[in-house]
Amino acid sequence: MGIIGWIVLGLLAGAIAKFLLPGRDPGGLFGTTVIGVAGAFVGGWLSAKFLDKPISNQFFDAATWGAAIGGSLVLLIVYRILFGNL
Repeated sequence: MGIIGWIVLGLLAGAIAKFLLPGRDPGGLFGTTVIGVAGAFVGGWLSAKFLDKPISNQFFDAATWGAAIGGSLVLLIVYRILFGNL
């Protein structure tokens, strides 16, 4: 999966994370979108590095989606703790 695939995955993971963790974010839609993309990258990297779960080259891999959504949730929570409403 290329960089465009990771960006699309991050956008969708950010939207899912926002759905799972509703509320006002200090950065609005743009901030949440950036957090989703960053969370996909961070979640995928952490999954590959520490959980011995290599990143799949397929877009519809459940482990890759789980890592991306998990990373987005973690970054969204950290963002809210540091800059806003939690």
